[in-house]
Amino acid sequence: MHGEYKVPGGKLVVADVELDSAGGTIDRVVISGDFFLEPAEAILDITRALSGLSATATVSQMAAAVARVSEGAQFIGFTPEAVAIAVRRALGHATSWHDHTFDVIHDVPREPYLQMSLDEVLSEEVAAGRRGPTLRVWEWASNAVVIGSFQSWRNEIDDEGAAKHDMTVVRRVSGGGAMFIQPGNTITYSLHVPTSLVEGLSFEQSYAFLDDWVLGALRSLGIEATYVPINDIASPAGKIAGAAQKRYVSGAVLHHVTMAYDIDADAMLEVLRIGREKLSDKGTKSANKRVDPLRSQTGMERADVITAFLDHFRSRYATRPGGVTEAEVAEAEARVGSKFATEEWLNLVP
Repeated sequence: MHGEYKVPGGKLVVADVELDSAGGTIDRVVISGDFFLEPAEAILDITRALSGLSATATVSQMAAAVARVSEGAQFIGFTPEAVAIAVRRALGHATSWHDHTFDVIHDVPREPYLQMSLDEVLSEEVAAGRRGPTLRVWEWASNAVVIGSFQSWRNEIDDEGAAKHDMTVVRRVSGGGAMFIQPGNTITYSLHVPTSLVEGLSFEQSYAFLDDWVLGALRSLGIEATYVPINDIASPAGKIAGAAQKRYVSGAVLHHVTMAYDIDADAMLEVLRIGREKLSDKGTKSANKRVDPLRSQTGMERADVITAFLDHFRSRYATRPGGVTEAEVAEAEARVGSKFATEEWLNLVP
């Protein structure tokens, strides 16, 4: 069995694993990759430590075994945990990016409630095998505030400010913080992938893993982007984007990201209560400016930034042009009425 794990910002770790005849114990492991390890002989200690472990051992148990036998060794570009993830991915029949062909969709503008619903529908279609892994770039038809599934509307939203700026407040299926959306001033995308792609990864690890491609895209545009745990993408000039994620028990992962291209910060602070608290912590009483990391740092039009992102994704992985089907839109529209636009959902947390 074969498993691979590319450490975000680091090296590739490959694990080839054989089990004993009963299938319950690791019999033989070969660890390889483009990492560095000193002394080189430590690789033999690592493989011996993994041999004999249960095939159901967790990443933490495997990483602890590797760390015990390699104390004093220098891991460069990888960690004991990365070794354990590669082994676990082999045992779990995990897939890699290159095992899939991704549908790439630059979607038409859609209303906020429909965007929330469509995210869920597409994820369930991937889980059911009716749709392949998909990258969808959104376009927004109107202003919106998107709150996380566990956020309190009352605590997050100033209703007068939302009305003043014609904001539709919607609740998404994933956790995390509020997103302030103005059409043309943000870039939002979703990845809908099978759970096998993140096999063996914790939530935090999967954020870095699934965002690695967009860090590469940002760097190709001259932005020194980094992943900031748990769910932020930043540059030396500050935060660029926030990510959120939901794992469906049916077998799919929804990972979506909103990036600031050119946000009216004064309007945002009239709508989001929590944003005021965050700024006050920094001694700032008024934003009186725009939050424009992508526009100012690239000097590019929004459409050109999106094109560069998609070109970078296509350069890394197998892709094909895709689109949202009429049946998927119809199902999403039905769920707007039955779930996403209902008072019960919007006030899930009052």
